[in-house]
Amino acid sequence: MQVTFRPVTGHDFGLIGRWLAEPHVARWWAHETSPEAVERDFGPTLRGEEPSEDLIALLDEEDGGGRPLGLCQRSFWHAYPDEVAEYAPYVLVPPDAMTIDYLVGDPDDVGHGLGSALVRALADDTFASHPSCGQLLVPVAAGNVASQRVLVKAGFVFVTVARAAPDNPVDPPEQRVHRRLRS
Repeated sequence: MQVTFRPVTGHDFGLIGRWLAEPHVARWWAHETSPEAVERDFGPTLRGEEPSEDLIALLDEEDGGGRPLGLCQRSFWHAYPDEVAEYAPYVLVPPDAMTIDYLVGDPDDVGHGLGSALVRALADDTFASHPSCGQLLVPVAAGNVASQRVLVKAGFVFVTVARAAPDNPVDPPEQRVHRRLRS
């Protein structure tokens, strides 16, 4: 099983909206899913107005094609100084640190090890695509145990608990921060 990546295009917005509406995704991502909201949230990165990358993860199939598996995001931490300041009391965020976010879109793909494969491949791809990245530092809502397991299976280690604004306002502010160093 191989996971590859390509940049999000405007043609992906419908798929992203459907994924964001899936209960297993909506619980943690807390995005609006209307076409206008997806354009508002993902359009700036597509147009180069945000210092981040949005990627579609593709699961390679036997016929040589790839089917959409999930959505990934990555950026250098220091491109977002407010977030660095929020985490600085809890963990050192060096200038070469990047972060990732990810989701497996289709509920039928959950629980089969595909999340771990996606994150492992995303980490490897991030280090290959960004030679100046020395580490990935990834905060996860303390209640999102499945995502924490995915990170550990993908070679990340738990670093600390930080108190930061949650992605979903129903969650408490505890974030479990995981790190993977460039090998």
